[in-house]
Amino acid sequence: MYDPDSIRLFFFILVLCLCGLWEWRAPRKLLTQSKWYRWMNNLGLIAFNSLCLTLLMPLLAYQAAVWAQSNQFGLFNLVADLPIIPVTIISIIVMDLAIYVQHLIFHHVPLLWRLHRMHHADQDIDVTTGTRFHPIEILLSMWIKITLIVLLGIPPIAVVIFEIILNASAMFNHSNAYLPLKLDRLLRKLIVTPDMHRVHHSVITKETHSNFGFFLSVWDLRFGTYRDQPELGHNDVKIGIPLFQSSQEQRIDKMLTQPFRNE
Repeated sequence: MYDPDSIRLFFFILVLCLCGLWEWRAPRKLLTQSKWYRWMNNLGLIAFNSLCLTLLMPLLAYQAAVWAQSNQFGLFNLVADLPIIPVTIISIIVMDLAIYVQHLIFHHVPLLWRLHRMHHADQDIDVTTGTRFHPIEILLSMWIKITLIVLLGIPPIAVVIFEIILNASAMFNHSNAYLPLKLDRLLRKLIVTPDMHRVHHSVITKETHSNFGFFLSVWDLRFGTYRDQPELGHNDVKIGIPLFQSSQEQRIDKMLTQPFRNE
């Protein structure tokens, strides 16, 4: 029996190291902040969020999928003899669409935007930005994911694969790494690339509220939220939130209080 936590941790560390090495060897944009100071705080936030999930969540996504399967609850579990491979593929696509919709909502509902803007308040964008989310947003996102998993009866294996893809793609598309432009053009027809997602972290409002996809780019292309390039170009685009431009805002304590502050 496989251990989903160990598998996810293995791929998390692997992708973090690979993207970190890629950024170091081929940076896309000059950083404006101390990289190691940001890394220390952004990665420290992962440990804090993991502790919050452990203490505050009665079950996580994988456990919810196991429960639904064991109790034959949810759409896929009610239909007999569905082949696992098509169900897994459909489940991953549906969950990715749900993440896109959730992301869109968190940008346009003011109370939720207060939580999500902590992710955008990073004054540089690199692989660790993909892990930087407020714990309250993490908890809300987990409940949304669990609800979807239980209602659809998404198989446990699909949940494990999707969470690996989601974490890996978040670190990949936040990477401050150079991707050859022709390859970027080709890849972004299907998946979100670093250049595509960097637009989303611009301080310019119309760019902040665009390119919401995390893994598949087709949702932005299909629903009219796609923006091709930053107005100032990738070398000069300013990253972050205008409200939180002090270097002290990179500290964990400052990050955690950003949703509750207007100054």
